[in-house]
Amino acid sequence: MTAIDLGLPTLGGLEGVPTTDAPQKAKDYKSDQEVRWCPGCGDYVVLNAVQSFLPTLGLKRENIVFISGIGCSSRFPYYLNTYGMHSIHGRAPAIATGLATTRPDLSVWVVTGDGDALSIGGNHLIHALRRNVNLKILLFNNRIYGLTKGQYSPTSGPGMVTKSTPMGSVDTPFNPLSLAIGAEASFVGRALDSDRKGLTEVLQAAAEHRGSALVEIYQNCPIFNDGAFEVLKDKDEAQRRLIPLKAGEPIRFGPENEFGVTRSAWGGLEVAKVSEIGEANLVEHDPTIEDTSYAFALSRIGDQNLNHTPIGILRQVARPTYDDQARAQVEQAVAAKKPDLRSLLHGKDTWTVA
Repeated sequence: MTAIDLGLPTLGGLEGVPTTDAPQKAKDYKSDQEVRWCPGCGDYVVLNAVQSFLPTLGLKRENIVFISGIGCSSRFPYYLNTYGMHSIHGRAPAIATGLATTRPDLSVWVVTGDGDALSIGGNHLIHALRRNVNLKILLFNNRIYGLTKGQYSPTSGPGMVTKSTPMGSVDTPFNPLSLAIGAEASFVGRALDSDRKGLTEVLQAAAEHRGSALVEIYQNCPIFNDGAFEVLKDKDEAQRRLIPLKAGEPIRFGPENEFGVTRSAWGGLEVAKVSEIGEANLVEHDPTIEDTSYAFALSRIGDQNLNHTPIGILRQVARPTYDDQARAQVEQAVAAKKPDLRSLLHGKDTWTVA
């Protein structure tokens, strides 16, 4: 049965979640728990941004849920005055899927880290994304295992020396955005923990998107991987490296906008000087392109080395969600035949165990 057969409407990400007319402030979303992260941790900045952003949604706090796995970032639910659950290692997307499917009146968020989401939780993440469950997934990426004291993670670079790789990692790291796009995620974005404005803009768009929304947040771990993204936070370096993505505009960047993104000879995307290729050959950013090849090519620019780093919304397409379709099927089944528990329990589909 397809989504067209079900006659599903196109809804926003917050459709069906009860709203409130009462004015809200950031302090309304701060719990009474002491925030306990290491001094200088990027999680503080992200938490502050989320607490300041949530009031703009106009939702009732009891209809917002944050579910986390295991890791430093997964302490998030303690510090938000909403409902929440500190769940099982890597399993937050699975638990959140069940909640989003059964409770359309909730705005469901997942908070996870590069280790929690991409190692033990890898399968749960990709299946939540491919199913397009109406979840907002915040993936904190500090390229290290922080909670367990500094082992290399699935996003650590080749040759990285850690407690678990004293001679340097020989693993090939994941690119979280490429992985998400390959799993058919309908919304994929990236933000920096230090860029509150940019982070808030991506969070707002993710909240309004109906379907799976993954936001990768580059987040500093000052204890075990300090300065991993420092080149993107230095004012001069940031201008040369960060590629801001604005829908409907040519992709340009640099201190004097002298660089741009163009099509490569092999069909992908690459960075070039505008003076050498001409403005007419710049790519105009369109996150609504359904074919994943464009967003995937964007995610590969710069990749691990941060020489060039796209920031903002890479992909934002509309397609039916798993939870909407599942609920519609249940409604159709109930309408077609009144449930008969006795027939179910006494039917022929039984087994005798010797």
